[in-house]
Amino acid sequence: MSKLTWILIFAKGTMKRLFTLLILACLTCSLVFSQQKLEKISMRDTLDNQFDFSNFLINANGFIPLPQLITEPALGGIGLALAPVFIQPNKYPNPQGYTQPNITAVAGMYTANKSWFVGGFRSGAITKHQMKYRVFAGYGSINLDLYRELPIVGESQFPFNFKTGLVSGTLLKEIQKSNVFVGVQYTLLDTEVSPEFLMTGDELPNFIQEKSLNTLQSLPGVLVEIDKRDNIFTPNSGAFFHADFKVSADWTGSDFTYQTLRIFLFKYFQFKENWVGGFRLETQQQFGNAPFFLEPGLNMRGVPLGRYQGTATYLLETEQRLDLSLRWSVLGFVGAAKAIPEDKTFGNADWVNNYGVGFRYLAARLFKLRMGVDLAWSQESFGYYIVFGSAWR
Repeated sequence: MSKLTWILIFAKGTMKRLFTLLILACLTCSLVFSQQKLEKISMRDTLDNQFDFSNFLINANGFIPLPQLITEPALGGIGLALAPVFIQPNKYPNPQGYTQPNITAVAGMYTANKSWFVGGFRSGAITKHQMKYRVFAGYGSINLDLYRELPIVGESQFPFNFKTGLVSGTLLKEIQKSNVFVGVQYTLLDTEVSPEFLMTGDELPNFIQEKSLNTLQSLPGVLVEIDKRDNIFTPNSGAFFHADFKVSADWTGSDFTYQTLRIFLFKYFQFKENWVGGFRLETQQQFGNAPFFLEPGLNMRGVPLGRYQGTATYLLETEQRLDLSLRWSVLGFVGAAKAIPEDKTFGNADWVNNYGVGFRYLAARLFKLRMGVDLAWSQESFGYYIVFGSAWR
């Protein structure tokens, strides 16, 4: 998936990562609810009397305008997002297993490199019909650097501005209560590209197609998901498999003709009561003639989003979490991946490695939702990440 697409996904993820500053959360709550209402809603867990959002989320008849720090290196390393967010238990839970809550958010963000984005997100489950859905829409101006290998010069950095609008939706249907979901998806991406490195009269580099500077991408697709996690936020056990295939062509309304395939698997093992191990496998494949900025890229902590791109990517990562108490946990992670350009093979493409450490706090016990901070390194960069739920999407 492309660097730009990862940024848009990051923006969607930002709307889900809205419980990251606990003290600020308490302060902003007072802006929404009267003191009388707050007195009726405890911010303490009845189990251990510790700070916990569960009761607030379930019983509050309003929203929480929580701030979220943006720490992605590709966006300047620092920024702020603000969003009203609702996380509500499903009114019709599945009596035979876990039912994901409904999540609704509207967000705006601004970062140190003058990128900005506004959008809205909604996900939920229609348990009566064994269906689940996700919808997202947004618009923004994103400043990003892309990297390409040039003859004689070697790797070079190219700054761009992307003014882009995105609408996407997914609808899945469970097959006979098997936790196997099949469905359809659609993405509409309207993008205007400004090469910031060009001077008046300069020619475009060979890797940039003239028509890619103002494009419309219309991508219908199909997907399969097998979700056997014990929860969607911070799983302790189970697995999540996802495979999707999208088509861009004249008949779909796109300016380019290509196809994309993405497959990933997350597997969680609870080795001991306080030790959870997670493993992630992922590959992306692109076929045909796509715009230069929509090449698949690596999404790894410690690696700026899309820093490494190619027509194919392969990734393996593991994360090990140790629960020190009911509330507090520490973790470590390490990964290896390759992004393979069109002119290289798997064998001669470079490995990209990452590693890091972090901590988590169980912020909403009834939702099994943990949040915290990760510190991550790769060959060329360092990043810190405020994590809401799982660091894996």
